[in-house]
Amino acid sequence: MKAKPELVLDAAGVIAANFSPRFWQELGMRYELPYDRLARFKQQIRVSLWSGAITEVEFWDELCSRFPAIDREEARIKLLSRITPLPAAERIPGWSRHANIHLLSNHRSEWLEPIVSPLRPYLRSVTISSIAGCCKPDAPIYERVEQHFESKASILFVDDQAKNFKEPELRGWTTLLADEQGDWVNRVDRFLAI
Repeated sequence: MKAKPELVLDAAGVIAANFSPRFWQELGMRYELPYDRLARFKQQIRVSLWSGAITEVEFWDELCSRFPAIDREEARIKLLSRITPLPAAERIPGWSRHANIHLLSNHRSEWLEPIVSPLRPYLRSVTISSIAGCCKPDAPIYERVEQHFESKASILFVDDQAKNFKEPELRGWTTLLADEQGDWVNRVDRFLAI
């Protein structure tokens, strides 16, 4: 029997709404903070947050320490309200009949769990950077996903950021940029010959 293709999906911007930069803009407006300072903070903490080097609590501690005007609980609720399923999430059960599906995301597991949990029966693997201890676009996170592949003959990786494609392409993966309109979904259907 022929092995199923491997379909690797990012979360934010692919199956879940991307909370950034809108969340940061809203924080700036709500608490009258300069956006450039928030953007600098976001950039400085990015790798620590996504790689799990700091906990979610430490992230909020640091944010509220640097910007004391921010109400921690209000900001957390606002952030979580921005992370909602995109229409492509509904396609995963159907796609799973034609492919081994892997989730690969630079994210916090605790923030993604409400979206990932109902999809777990259809996913071969879930690799979230805060648990993996490494982030895209670095090689180790792609190596972790490859450990779950049944075959390396046919691999499609969908991400909303082209900067994450270099390493997968070096590994022979086909890459597909997820557009905001969701037209990429039709290309996945064609890849899976649905």
